[in-house]
Amino acid sequence: MNWRELGDNGVATLAGVVSGGLDSCTATRWLHDRGLEVQCFTVDLGQPDEENIGAIAERMIGSGASDAAIVPGQEALAEAGLKVIQSQARYEGGYWNTTGIARPVTVAAILPEMEKRGIGALFHGATGRGNDQVRFQLAANMLAPEVRVYAPWRDPEFVAEFPGRRQMLDYCEANDIPIRPAAESRYSTDANFLGLTHEAGDLEDVRIPPYFVEPGMGVWAWDAPDVPETATVRWEAGVPVALNGAALDGAALFEEANHAAGRHGVGIGTHVVENRFVGVKSRGLYEAPGMELLGRSFEYLLQFVLDRRARELFDHLSKVISVQIYQGYWLDLATTSALAALRPMLELCTGAISVRMYKGGLYFESADDTPEAMPHSLYTDDSSMEAMGSYDHEDAEGFLRVLGISAKNLGRKQGTSLQAPIKD
Repeated sequence: MNWRELGDNGVATLAGVVSGGLDSCTATRWLHDRGLEVQCFTVDLGQPDEENIGAIAERMIGSGASDAAIVPGQEALAEAGLKVIQSQARYEGGYWNTTGIARPVTVAAILPEMEKRGIGALFHGATGRGNDQVRFQLAANMLAPEVRVYAPWRDPEFVAEFPGRRQMLDYCEANDIPIRPAAESRYSTDANFLGLTHEAGDLEDVRIPPYFVEPGMGVWAWDAPDVPETATVRWEAGVPVALNGAALDGAALFEEANHAAGRHGVGIGTHVVENRFVGVKSRGLYEAPGMELLGRSFEYLLQFVLDRRARELFDHLSKVISVQIYQGYWLDLATTSALAALRPMLELCTGAISVRMYKGGLYFESADDTPEAMPHSLYTDDSSMEAMGSYDHEDAEGFLRVLGISAKNLGRKQGTSLQAPIKD
C-alpha cells in the first residue's frame, strides 16, 4: 500500500506501534512530512534496554508525532510468556519465542487506545523481509478486522528513499531526529522482559564473531562468576508460584528469574541462523535468561509426570504452538485448541525442581518426588536395579516373545535386503 491510498480512503490520522528505535522514528517523521497526523503508542513490556520508557514518548514527539503514549502491557506479557513456557514453545535452534509472542500482546494493548481516539488505521516499522510484519498484521486482522494496517516498508516510495539502515541514519541525523548516534548502531535490538532479539547491522556478516553484542539481560558465560548457584522453582498445577522460597508471580517472577539466571550467563547469546516465515534466512542472537530458568525447570517436571503417550502428544502440540507463534497465528483456532489440549497435562504438574547454574550452563540438581511434594509423579522404584518394586523380571520373557514374532518374520522374509546398499 502507498501512503497516498490512506488519504484517498479518508485516513488522516495513523496510530503508530513504536519502539522508539530507528525504524519507528524514521517512519513517523516521514509520514508527518506528508501531511498525516501520527499518534504513537509504546507498550510497556519491561524493555531491559530502556532505562526510562517514558523517554520513548519524548523521542516520538521529537520525530513528528502529535501525541505519544505509554500503554501498560507487562502483566499481559507475563501471562503469554507463561503459556510459552508451559508449551515449551521454542523455534529453530532452540530459542524461546519471546519476540513472536510479544507482537499480539502489543497489538491487543494498543487497539483499545485507538478506539478511544477514533483512529482506524495502524502503522508499524517492521521490515518487509521479516516476520514481525506478519505478526502485527494478523493480530490486528483477527482482533479488529475493520482496522487498516499500513507498513512503510511495503510502500514503494518509502523503500525507494530508505533502501537500508544507512539511509535512515543519515535521514535522522539530517533532520535532528533523536536517535542513538550511528557509531552505536552496530546492530538492532528488540526488547521485552521475556527476552532480547539482536539482528541486523554487523550481525548480518557471519564472518564476524557476535561477541561485540553487549548482553542486556546478563553476562556472557565466560564473564559469569566462578561459583555455581542453585535455584529452586515451585510449580502448582503448571504455574510457577515461588522462586527460591519467595512467593512470586506475573512480571515480578520473570524479573527475578532474569536476574538469577542472567548473572550466570544462562540463556545469554543463543545463536541461530533461522528460516523466516517469508522464506529467507536471518542471523539472530537471543537472550532469555528467565525463560531458560523457568522453562528448563518445567521441562524437568514434565519428565516426572507425563507417560510415554502423553509425552508424544505434548511434543506434537509444542511444535504446533511454537510454529504458530513464530508465524503470527497466536490468536487463531489451532493455537487456542492446542493450548486447551495441554490443560489436563498442566494440571498434573505440581512439584519443586532445583537446578544448578554455572558459566552459561543449567543442570538438574534435585527434586522432591515424595507423594506430598509431587503427587502426580510416575517415577517409582519399578525401574530400579535393586530388589524392589513390583516389576517382575520374568514377565519380560513373554513381552519379548511377542515382540520377537514380527522381528523374526522380518528377518526371515526380508533379512537379505535390510542392510543392502542403496543402488543408484
